[in-house]
Amino acid sequence: MRKKFLGLVLTAALCTCVACTGDNQTGDNQTNENTVTSGAEMTPEVTEEPEATPEPDNGASQSMTEGRITVTMTTDKSSYAAGEEVHYTLKVENNRELYVLGETEISYKNTNGLNAANSLSMPDSLPELIAGESYELRGTLVGDVSVFPVTGEVPASQYAEKAEFDPYGGTKSDKKVSIIKTNETVTVRPFVKFMYGGQEVMIRAVIDFELGLEKEKYALSEHVGIKRTTCHDPSIFKDFDGTYYIFGTHMTLSSTNNLRDWTNMDNAWRTSFTTEVREQIRAWNKDSGAWYSYLWAPDIIYNEAMGKYCIYLSANGDTWKSNIVLLTSDVVTGPYEYAGSVVAGGFDETNWTEMDADEVLGVTELPERYIKNGVVNGKWGDEFPNCIDPTIFYDDDGNLWMAYGSWSGGIFILALDEQTGLRDYSVTYETNEHSDAYFGKKIAGGKYVSGEAAYIEKIGDYYWLHISYGGLEAKAGYNVRVYRSENPDGPYVDALGNSALFDKYSMNFNQVNKGVRLFGGYQWRTFSQGEVAQGHNSTFVDDDGRAYIVYHTRTTDGTEGHSVRVHQLFLNKENWLVAAPYHTADEKLDSSVCTVENIAGKYQVILHELDIDYANLDVMLPEAIYLNADGTVTGYYEGSWTLEEGTSYINVTLGEVTYSGVALEMNIENLNRKTMVFTALGKENQLTLWGSKMTE
Repeated sequence: MRKKFLGLVLTAALCTCVACTGDNQTGDNQTNENTVTSGAEMTPEVTEEPEATPEPDNGASQSMTEGRITVTMTTDKSSYAAGEEVHYTLKVENNRELYVLGETEISYKNTNGLNAANSLSMPDSLPELIAGESYELRGTLVGDVSVFPVTGEVPASQYAEKAEFDPYGGTKSDKKVSIIKTNETVTVRPFVKFMYGGQEVMIRAVIDFELGLEKEKYALSEHVGIKRTTCHDPSIFKDFDGTYYIFGTHMTLSSTNNLRDWTNMDNAWRTSFTTEVREQIRAWNKDSGAWYSYLWAPDIIYNEAMGKYCIYLSANGDTWKSNIVLLTSDVVTGPYEYAGSVVAGGFDETNWTEMDADEVLGVTELPERYIKNGVVNGKWGDEFPNCIDPTIFYDDDGNLWMAYGSWSGGIFILALDEQTGLRDYSVTYETNEHSDAYFGKKIAGGKYVSGEAAYIEKIGDYYWLHISYGGLEAKAGYNVRVYRSENPDGPYVDALGNSALFDKYSMNFNQVNKGVRLFGGYQWRTFSQGEVAQGHNSTFVDDDGRAYIVYHTRTTDGTEGHSVRVHQLFLNKENWLVAAPYHTADEKLDSSVCTVENIAGKYQVILHELDIDYANLDVMLPEAIYLNADGTVTGYYEGSWTLEEGTSYINVTLGEVTYSGVALEMNIENLNRKTMVFTALGKENQLTLWGSKMTE
C-alpha cells in the first residue's frame, strides 16, 4: 500500500535555516505558512490511500436472433494473455411458440488461431428443444502457439476431462411432443469478439435449425369423421329437395345433404349416357381414349324457361379443337340429351363452317385474324380462347350468361338465350384487344398468363369472378383469385383496383399480387397433411343467404387426388369476400358471441403470404399471437385489434397492415370442439389472415 504525507509539522525554537532567517524572512510577528511555534516535536501525519480496484472483466457477449430463436455466445473474460484458456458458453433459447427445434449440429467457422483445449472441449451438437426451452453448452479454447507465442509460464488448464454437454442454467425438459414436419430451416450465425494475446479474435458458429410444428392433440372422443369424396373441378348444384350435387371432370358426380359427408355416384352417372349422346358430344373434337377422359369441368343450372336441368360441358381436343356443349334432362341425375354446341374453337379454313362461326360472323370466308393467329401456325392461343371451363349464371334481370376460357387467349363471356340455353345470336360483339365478334367479350387473363376455371356468382351487391392461377398439379401452385364487378360482364377488379385483364405476359402463379387470393397452401396443427393446389372452385348462395366456396385440393403427400372442400364465405366491412378458416360445419355469424371477452386470448394464425415454395409442397403454417383484452396484439406478430360493437366485424393490425374481416365461432375442422376464429383481408396488401383461438 502506498503512503501519502498530508502535512509536515516542524519545531523552530532556534532554527537558523534559510527558511527562517534568510531572504524569505517575513518579520518578527509573521511565521511561514508551513510552520508553527508551539515548541512541539515535528511528526509526519500519514494516511493510507485504498489501492485502485481494477474494472471487473465480465467477459464478452453477443446475441443473435432469427425467427424468434436466440443464440448467445459469451466468454468468461474479454481479454486473455497468450496461452491462457478461453472458456465460452453457447446458449440457445427457443422463443418460437408452437415450434420445435430438431437435433442439430454446430459448425464452427472462425476461431482466429484458437484451438480446442482437448478433444472434448468444443461440443458441437444440440438436442431437440420445444417452445420455451433453452439449452447451454460450454467449451474451452486455447491459442495456437505458432500464432500467439507464449512468454513465461503457460497457465495451467482449468478444463475438466469430460464433455460439458449437460444443460447449464437452461430449461430443457423431458416433454415429448408429436411433430409435423416442415420445410422451414432457420440459420443463426452467432459470434463473439474479444482480445487474445493482444489481438482481436472471434469465435463464430453456424447453426441450421430444422423446425417442426408441434401437433395439436385432442382426445379420440372429440374427433369427428368427414366422409370425403374425390371430384376434379367440382360444380355445386342444390336440387329442389335440398340435396347438393357436385359434377366434375371426367364425368364424376357426388351428393350430400350437409356439405360434409358425400356419396360418390361416378359409375351410375357415367353409365347413364347413351352411345348416341357420347358420339354427339365428341363430334367436333374427336378425341381418342375413354369417352369421358376428354370431358372437363361441367357446370349445371336449372333453366326455368326451358323447364330443364342444363349441363354445360367442356369437350376438349388436340390443337385447340374444343367446344362447350349443352346437355339437358328432366332429372338432375339424368339421363341427359345432347342439345347443341354453344361455342367452338380451334377452327381453320377447312372446317370453320362445321359449327356456327360462319353464322355468327355473317361472312363467307374465314377472316384473316383467325388465320394469322391460327391453328396451322400454332398461334391460336395468342389471341383466342381454349373453349373450356364454362360457368353459367343469371344476372339480376334474369339474363343468362356464360363465361369460359383459360390460359392463352383468356376468359371470355357470352350472352345466352334463356329459351334455348344456347348462344344469343341477337347479341353482337366488337373485335378489338378485349373483344371478338365470335368469342365475345374478354373479361380476364390473356397473353398466356395462367388463369382458368372461371366461376361467377352474385354475392351481396357484386358479381364475383373466381379464377384459378398456377398449374394444376400438387407442386404447381394452383390457387384461387377473386375479382368483383357491379355488372355481370365486368369490368372486374381486385381490392387494390387491379384489372383482371392481362395485356402482356406475366408469371402470375403465386408471385403477382393481382386478384385477391382467398387462401394458399396451408396446414393447421390438427391436420395430418397440408393442403396444396386448391382451386377450380364453384360458389353458391344457399336458401338462408349463406355463401360457400366448393373446391378441390391436393395434399402434401404428393399425390394427385382431388379431395373436395367446402368453406363458408363472408363479406367484410369493405364488401370483400373472405373465406372461413375451416371446412363448414353449419356455423353462422352471431354478433352476440363477438365480445372482447370471448375473442381475447391466444391464437394460432396463418398469414397466406403469396410467394411460397409450392414446387416443394410448401405450406403456410400457424404462428402464435395474443389478442389482448386491452386491444394490443403480442407474440410472433405485434400490433393492435378492434371489434365493431354489436357486429362481427374485426380489424387486426400487424405492423403497417390492417386486416379487415369477421369473427365467429366455428368447429375446429375434424373435431367436435368449438372455438372463436377470424378471417380477414389486408387492406394494404390484400393477403388473407386466418386466426383460430387455442383451446389447449
